[in-house]
Amino acid sequence: MYRRWFLRLGGVAAAGMLGALAQAEAGHTPDDSFLRLRRRWREISAGSGYDPAAEPYRSRLAELGGRAARYRDTMAPARTHLWPDQAFPSFVATPRRLRTMAHAYVLDGTGLTGDAGLAAAVAAGVDHYRRHVYAAGADPAGNWWHWQIGVPKALLDAAVLIGPHLDERPSLALRDAVDHFVPERRLGAYRGTSTAANRVDLCLVMLLRAMLRSDPGKADLAVSALSPVFRYVSEGDGFYRDGSFIQHTYVPYQGAYGVTLLSGLTTMFAVLRGSPWEVADPVVFDAVDRSFAPFVRDGACMDLVRGRGVGRRPFGDHEKGHEIAAAILLLGDVAPAGTRARWHAMVKGWAVRNTYRPMLEHAESAVHARLAAIMADASVLAAPEPVGHRLLPMSARAVHRRPGWCAALSMASHRIGHYEHGNGENLRGWHTGSGMLYWWAGGHGEQYSDAFWPTVDPYRLPGTTVSTRRLPDGAGEGWGDTCTPWRWVGGATDGEYAAVGQHLSGLESTMEAFKSWFFLDDAVVCLGAGITCADGTRVETIVDNRRTDAPLAVEPGWAHLDGHGGYVVQGPLRTLRERRTGGGASRDYVTLWLDHGVDPRSAGYVYTLLPGASRAETRARAADPGRFRVMANSTRLQAVHVPSLGLTAANFWTAGAVGDLAASAPCAVLAREHGDGTATLTVSDPRCALDELTVTWSRPVAGMLGGDALRTGSTFTFRRLAAREGASITVTVRLSP
Repeated sequence: MYRRWFLRLGGVAAAGMLGALAQAEAGHTPDDSFLRLRRRWREISAGSGYDPAAEPYRSRLAELGGRAARYRDTMAPARTHLWPDQAFPSFVATPRRLRTMAHAYVLDGTGLTGDAGLAAAVAAGVDHYRRHVYAAGADPAGNWWHWQIGVPKALLDAAVLIGPHLDERPSLALRDAVDHFVPERRLGAYRGTSTAANRVDLCLVMLLRAMLRSDPGKADLAVSALSPVFRYVSEGDGFYRDGSFIQHTYVPYQGAYGVTLLSGLTTMFAVLRGSPWEVADPVVFDAVDRSFAPFVRDGACMDLVRGRGVGRRPFGDHEKGHEIAAAILLLGDVAPAGTRARWHAMVKGWAVRNTYRPMLEHAESAVHARLAAIMADASVLAAPEPVGHRLLPMSARAVHRRPGWCAALSMASHRIGHYEHGNGENLRGWHTGSGMLYWWAGGHGEQYSDAFWPTVDPYRLPGTTVSTRRLPDGAGEGWGDTCTPWRWVGGATDGEYAAVGQHLSGLESTMEAFKSWFFLDDAVVCLGAGITCADGTRVETIVDNRRTDAPLAVEPGWAHLDGHGGYVVQGPLRTLRERRTGGGASRDYVTLWLDHGVDPRSAGYVYTLLPGASRAETRARAADPGRFRVMANSTRLQAVHVPSLGLTAANFWTAGAVGDLAASAPCAVLAREHGDGTATLTVSDPRCALDELTVTWSRPVAGMLGGDALRTGSTFTFRRLAAREGASITVTVRLSP
């Protein structure tokens, strides 16, 4: 949607210590380009553009200065440590403390601004850590990330910030250490651990390395090695045309590695603006709207794209949402005016609605001033939550937004793992890809934020169908390599409604099921068929598992959870109210599930989720069987008809026919009459296997109004679907009177 153009960033006026440092550097290198890069790095990474005497900056800067002073005063260099409480290698804490001290040195208002003693302490600390841990030739034991990204990025950041206070000899030694652990060949082939977010981080390290020694060759490499990140991929790590972002080959990761990638790119764009290495590529602009925004709700990033990091700490989803917002605001400075205005409205809307972890209150100082200006600008109107459906078939994820509520679906496929575990994290996320259906109604934005993951029953995640066979911690291969063998995972959407399906195999289980979700105007209709298992254990479908102590009403055919929503259920509904403890927290849960028995043979289910519905509305829906009709629920076909919407939605697991629809091969179909004499037919090939598909819709079609298909009467032929990577195709027709 954008023409290729050079990214431009309106200059942020350097003031106070930043400006003084820039002038002081003038005598240390003749290369003005690198002087500007270092100055811009300080402005972007440490923060600028605010009054250090005004709150909340005054208090924050004073606190930063206090921490830096404590670090300086307690530094006690020895062979085994730099600080006595951080024994080497201390990959995270020690470099981070040095960077904190460097920030206190360059920022006005810390009480240590320009303090030569503090800068000398940072320089001594960097060199001490370099000699005893990060020395050229040292054995890079443990996680590669510390040696190639985490440690060098922090040390180089601190070194660049203190500038000439790091003398020539230790500067050269740090350069040699970085070159040893991050040789240029790491930015050669785009594979392994040098892809997507990791590649951006490695490029950022290379750029800092270039700034440290004014090395244009390293700057050239840092920028040129970014180019593979901007290419759409069809497998493995990176951005896909449907908006998916994958890291670790099998894991949708907008909410962790994706945040790192977006933040790193926007920082590089801003720092390199106006330099000989200015970056130019519009893919990142599209990624904001197609890859990141769909998974941010009211300022929180949904857990279904956060990989193994979901249980690290409470409200981690809000923290990642805030980081995405900060990156978008920085990127907005280099975006076209219309795009920037739209993003400002979107981020302001997130901030206004984020009452559980207020965005402005928790914003880091480097972004606080930018966000505060937008919040105070009456001309920027907070955008409401969008309405519509986003289906990302290449990452087996879907998000459905309606006025007042939102639902999101997490599935596993032959290319996407059930879950990711690694480094001892997320060891019980086994079933998050078994059709976990997240949903938020008004007033419940913290549903999955507040200690949900350490306290929820991992065998009873909402929406999933699972064997109750006990699994060991970390079951299955690590790093997301827990894929199912099945290709039919995805669906069809017209951007408003959707038919989504998953052919599911249980993790380390014989359980198999065919699951469909039909996302409608005020409901999600959930169907299951062919549920079969030989584990010798019970199989359950979890209608819901809400972290709440709200009253639950249960009547034949329906249930209602006060303040949350309702459920219309066919068959006996089991319920449980319990208080669960984990990770040092205790939380109340209400669980509703369907028991398919031990080793079921072709069991099924039908239930409807009504987010935000009142008890009266739920009761009325249960008493209105004509609201929608289940047309089929089998291992061949699952379909519903909704007369009020003029909608027939079907997932064809095999070729077949139902009602007015017939399909020549497995596919997903939405047929919708609009009441104005027009209709749309939307299809997709979730298996990405079809050269040709014919769909017959036995309605009197007068003619085609648009769409990529051949029509013969009421039969439509769609070609080369396999190349569309599961994306939907919509044709519009005029119906005969």
